[in-house]
Amino acid sequence: MSTPDKPNPIGLPGSPEPATEGKEYVITEEEERYYYASQSELIWWRFTRHKAALISAVLLILLYLGAAFAGFISPYSKDRRFTDLQTAPPTKIHFIRPDGGFQPYVYAYKRELDQETFRWIFTEDTSQIYPIKFFVKGDEYKLLGLFKGDIHLFGVDGTPIFLFGSDQLSRDLFTRVWVGAQISLTIGLVGVFLSFILGVILGGISGYFGGTVDDIIQRVIDFLLAIPGLPLWMTLAAALPRDWPVVKLYFAITVILSVLGWCGLARVVRGKILQLREEDYTLAAIGAGASDWRIITRHLLPGFTSHLIVSITFSIPSMILSETALSFIGLGMQPPAVSWGVLLQDAQSLTAVAHEPWLLIPALFVIATVILFNFVGDGLRDAADPYER
Repeated sequence: MSTPDKPNPIGLPGSPEPATEGKEYVITEEEERYYYASQSELIWWRFTRHKAALISAVLLILLYLGAAFAGFISPYSKDRRFTDLQTAPPTKIHFIRPDGGFQPYVYAYKRELDQETFRWIFTEDTSQIYPIKFFVKGDEYKLLGLFKGDIHLFGVDGTPIFLFGSDQLSRDLFTRVWVGAQISLTIGLVGVFLSFILGVILGGISGYFGGTVDDIIQRVIDFLLAIPGLPLWMTLAAALPRDWPVVKLYFAITVILSVLGWCGLARVVRGKILQLREEDYTLAAIGAGASDWRIITRHLLPGFTSHLIVSITFSIPSMILSETALSFIGLGMQPPAVSWGVLLQDAQSLTAVAHEPWLLIPALFVIATVILFNFVGDGLRDAADPYER
């Protein structure tokens, strides 16, 4: 297929380079599909070229899989305690046996009292090795919250193994981090979903109908945005009964975060609707007698779907940070519930952080999750306009 000289607006591998003046170039079948690709295909191709975003997306998928199968990949249950092993440091894993053979193993903890500081010091008892076994039976759990199981990915017979150390109640921190991920990661998805629905619906109504409806919705948004966020969260979260069950408290916190998170998206949707409702295809739909709902959902919203996807990606980390902050200061999730914010309550004192730095490991998961979502958001933002160089 011959075609006159034209620039490469897509910027994808395999796209033809501009020909010199007065010459023609031939587009192969592989190259031609870039010019006739749909918008979603162009966005996907551009996204896969963003290596940081692609790697971040894979790591996020692994994080969510780890949270979903927390009972399987963790060696113990979240509430199991080990006598005399409070705030034990992470277990060192050895791979070369004393006889020269290869096998992952650990030593048992040996606890001694420091006569100067009167603190317990944990060392390794090298008198006996304990091999690490895989797919072993252990504490019972519910896989995905539905199916009972007792097979764990790894475990050790005869001594506990603490990959992330233990907390102040001698519970395995590795197990509790993954169990806490179930709440901390899903509250972002559920909260953003609710705020997305509110933002799109109210923003769409405000921008499409205008008039009194627009004024009322915008004044509500102005009122909510004028209230300082953190004090409002603290007030609403503190009003929740402390004796509520974990599931009920979880959904209450989610609703609170969602009610406060839709305002920004609603304003963006309103602005886009105001712009697109004057386009020719919108006026043609109105002239053809299409209903208001069909015009909004089939003609207006698809015009900036890519922007909505990017907004969702950037909103999830904000939800995760909000839940973590509320739980950290004691106004969000409460024990026996487990979330990253609840786990960080043990690291509130400077003394605890100085002597047991592994208690900050949940904070590393929060930071990593936020960074990964931001990388994915950057990739989606760059891919949203496939014709931009």
